[in-house]
Amino acid sequence: MNATAYDWIAFNARRRPDHLCAVDLHSGRRFTWREFDERTKRCAAALTALGVRRGDRVAVLARNSTDQLDLWYAAMKTGHIFAPVNWRLAVPEIVPILQDSKPRVLFYGAEFEDAARAATKGMDITLVGLGDGAAPGEYEALLARAGDPPPRPDQTLDDPWVILYTSGTTGRSKGVIITQRMTLANLQSIAMFARATSDLRTLLFNPMFHTGGLNAYATSAMNMGGVTAVMRQFDVPAILRHISDPELGITHINGAVTMYLMFSQHPDFATADFSRIVCATIGGENVPRAILDLYRIEKGFLLQNNYGLTEAGPCLTAMDRDMAIRKFGSVGTSLLYTEMKLMSRDGQEVPQGEIGEIWCRGPNVTPGYWNNPEKTAEAFADGWLRSGDAAWMDEDGYYWLVDRWKDMYISGAENVYPAEVESVLYKLPQIAECAVIGVPHPKWGETGRAVIVLKPGETLPDADIIAHCRANLAGFKVPQSIVYTDVLPRSGGGKVMKPELRQRFGEAVKG
Repeated sequence: MNATAYDWIAFNARRRPDHLCAVDLHSGRRFTWREFDERTKRCAAALTALGVRRGDRVAVLARNSTDQLDLWYAAMKTGHIFAPVNWRLAVPEIVPILQDSKPRVLFYGAEFEDAARAATKGMDITLVGLGDGAAPGEYEALLARAGDPPPRPDQTLDDPWVILYTSGTTGRSKGVIITQRMTLANLQSIAMFARATSDLRTLLFNPMFHTGGLNAYATSAMNMGGVTAVMRQFDVPAILRHISDPELGITHINGAVTMYLMFSQHPDFATADFSRIVCATIGGENVPRAILDLYRIEKGFLLQNNYGLTEAGPCLTAMDRDMAIRKFGSVGTSLLYTEMKLMSRDGQEVPQGEIGEIWCRGPNVTPGYWNNPEKTAEAFADGWLRSGDAAWMDEDGYYWLVDRWKDMYISGAENVYPAEVESVLYKLPQIAECAVIGVPHPKWGETGRAVIVLKPGETLPDADIIAHCRANLAGFKVPQSIVYTDVLPRSGGGKVMKPELRQRFGEAVKG
């Protein structure tokens, strides 16, 4: 078998051995492609010594580090399946994930040792400590004494490579199967929109248990021979500092709306240097016009919207930079190899210009959920994945994301999409964050309730919020009640967890 046929790391180590591959910004470690290939070989040998075989799961409960890159890409040498676990979860939430994935080994960060031991109690799972990035842990000792790497397994592009457990914002987490074929289909298409080449240098600040951390743009860098600079965790001033650092030369970043909002609200934003950025994307949600305008005017570049979901590897649409002004607010066109259609609630395709649920199929779409045929069957209809997101398509084939299909509410027989209301609320300068939910109403069935986080030191009367909305929205879309909170609950990918908001603030309006 060709030693580099399915192994990106070995391929790039042969192609550009002395070029920088990865930087661990917490520990200061730096690896060339040759060094990283050798490290993944030792990792593969160590895993084999622990009994890991092709198809076995290798789980990680830890903050970001280049150690996770080792474990992820060593899978190309052993055939194991990488299964990162959300470290924000409580032990009772981690247990069912481990029961479902049944990993052979769980690697844990030092701060999560107690959680790892508690969650694996009674399970046949080997535990290995990763250390804290400054002091070496058991993992480094395993690498130091590792022997020769195992023989390369017979691999195909359709073998499971990663299992990503969804955040559970709509219920119990499901393990999304990710294959190399899914990832490669996405990489080729995204490269066109993101102008991705071997010169790509990405800053990985999203958690690696989330598709935004793994795939935007770490997979692009690893596939093309670029550089992945890994941050231990999301840290706004540190991110702005790293983006401004000419030695790192960061060219590609990806984040949720709230992340770009947090960047813009930090004092260091005014002096941060974004001049080397080739592509900055916002993934998977409706973007308020105010945020797009802020970056265009103050930083002189265009944020590029895209849209996708974990189950689609992860992108379905992307916005080319050349069209970002003409189609301001759109999430772009569907990617190469991706079929999409918009469907009504009764399963009929809607005409152009009308809102429907996004359905998709193609080589970038998951074959299903790990060990869960029931949920797989629920998610697919005649081979099409039902996204749960609402959008409409214009005459040029550009998609305009409206909201989560399930977050829509009906007020006085009219459909209301919260993201449209939130976009209007974000124009008020006193608001740091906001979310709108539908709540029961005795007359209208449902009405909107705005959940507001104010900027420090700001005040904003309810009457001013309502007046602003009335001036910019149809009457049935105007929130009828307002509540304030210190922070909005968010998933690992930075998205607002609407089910939790409805649980906390969803009481009915009194008649």
